[in-house]
Amino acid sequence: MRREAGFTLIELMIVVAIIAIIAAIAIPNLLSARLNANETAAIATLRNISSAQAQFQATSKADTDNDGTGEFGAFVELSGAIDVRNDSNVGKLNPPVISGAFRTPDANGFVSRSGYYFRIMLPSVTGTGLVADAASFTWTNIDEDLAETTWCCYAWPVNYGNSGNRTFMVNQTGDVVSTEDSTYSGTTGPGAAAGFYQPATSSITGLTAVGTAGGDTNVWRQVN
Repeated sequence: MRREAGFTLIELMIVVAIIAIIAAIAIPNLLSARLNANETAAIATLRNISSAQAQFQATSKADTDNDGTGEFGAFVELSGAIDVRNDSNVGKLNPPVISGAFRTPDANGFVSRSGYYFRIMLPSVTGTGLVADAASFTWTNIDEDLAETTWCCYAWPVNYGNSGNRTFMVNQTGDVVSTEDSTYSGTTGPGAAAGFYQPATSSITGLTAVGTAGGDTNVWRQVN
């Protein structure tokens, strides 16, 4: 009588136990690697946006007050999605200075990239950060003089703990700073002055909070 080959129940249980042990070790490492990759990508994206803003401002295509000094722009302008300042006489930026992936911010002015949301803010006459790409945004709210020297962009996790932990900010200085706050997740991002050393205001014209508490009371640290 020929014996049927196969695994015994004990052998199967041992295999399952080994797989479970390997998974318990590997999965946390994979999640950690994904978080690190997303955060690294967010930092690189902010630095690219900083360079794009410098190029855009240097073109002086956005010069609403016609004083010869260019203003900083929004995602939809930097990517060539719309006419600069919605002015058909100026036209679209050609060539654009950032990827076409930034051409369609959502109704909140957010752009999602690699597990992070990104949002550009430009200053009002009081220096308050305005969400530059929000559906309800009107370009006349921007202060032309302040927009020649001031802007900022935040990046925070689409899902805190899963797609990233740290929140980042960059502005006209080119310095990228970061903090960790579990409330910055999904559609709940940092306020306009979160990363600035001026806790009592909503202005984005102050000093970047480097190594000190910002407007959100979190300590922000420079990213190297």
